[in-house]
Amino acid sequence: MSALSDQLVTFAILAYLVAMISHAVEYALGNARTRATAAAPARELVGAGVGASGGTITAPAAPVPPVVVAANRSADRGRLGGRVAVWVTAVAVLLHLAALVTRGVAADRMPWGNMYEFVLTVSFIGAAAWLVVLAKRPSLRRLGLFLTLVMVLLLATAELVLYVPVVPLVPALNSYWFVIHVSTIVFSSGIFLLGVVPAVAFLMRNGYEQGRNRFPYTLAKRLPAAAALERLTFVLHAFSFPVFTFAVIAGAIWAEAAWGRPWGWDPKETWAFISWVVYAGYLHARATPSVKRNVATWIAVLGFLTMLMNLFGVNIYFTGLHSYGGLD
Repeated sequence: MSALSDQLVTFAILAYLVAMISHAVEYALGNARTRATAAAPARELVGAGVGASGGTITAPAAPVPPVVVAANRSADRGRLGGRVAVWVTAVAVLLHLAALVTRGVAADRMPWGNMYEFVLTVSFIGAAAWLVVLAKRPSLRRLGLFLTLVMVLLLATAELVLYVPVVPLVPALNSYWFVIHVSTIVFSSGIFLLGVVPAVAFLMRNGYEQGRNRFPYTLAKRLPAAAALERLTFVLHAFSFPVFTFAVIAGAIWAEAAWGRPWGWDPKETWAFISWVVYAGYLHARATPSVKRNVATWIAVLGFLTMLMNLFGVNIYFTGLHSYGGLD
């Protein structure tokens, strides 16, 4: 089962890569029809006198220029690439889920015991949540290019850098609180992962809409409108923050039962608190009319950077009671 899980992760990476390429095709060809329509001549009404019916004769439409036909075909191919990308992403998510299930069966526990398994699960939550968002808001499909890019990078990092063989849980994790605390941390982290994608996309698109015609803002000219991206960023963070708050409280209760104190300023506890404060600051800034939306969004991006620090930096560079990364 462990070997099967490893193979399924590899197939999931390849599927996300194919989905990313398909999204790139749509991203590159998606506005060809718009340019062609603007260049096409309009039909004209020609007054030809009063005929038997007393009407006006309409001149025949001008033939469609070859460049317009080619542009329309390119736009059709772009839309096809977008639809293919969504279906391939769904396949990748199923492979991703199968890899987690087989890993859990091989370990005879929930697959959250080390950094490798944690990254696999968080990225799965983010990708699955993206499919839910896409089902409700198909107009945001082009955002999938950046989401699948994140999936490829995370899974490749997990497979090449963080991978460890299946091992039993350390004794401190053998508790029912392991499921309660870690599942809520994993879920909220996955939603925060998804939330940072439209956040960064909004900052790029907002800059482009304000006329900043330089890299990286020009990359955002075919993204959804900035307002839609900003709303999605807020909805995802507002949904995830209470779950993350519960996860931190559950961790304190577990620490009281396991170590005799609810809070000890362990490095991971400290960075979890920092992340909580930053995300609370984002939601407060988002609800304050005097704070610009791009400023609030930058706080959300900072919040995710603190989450990355808690996952990678604390596990790799610090030692503490939460040192369960699994890396040597």
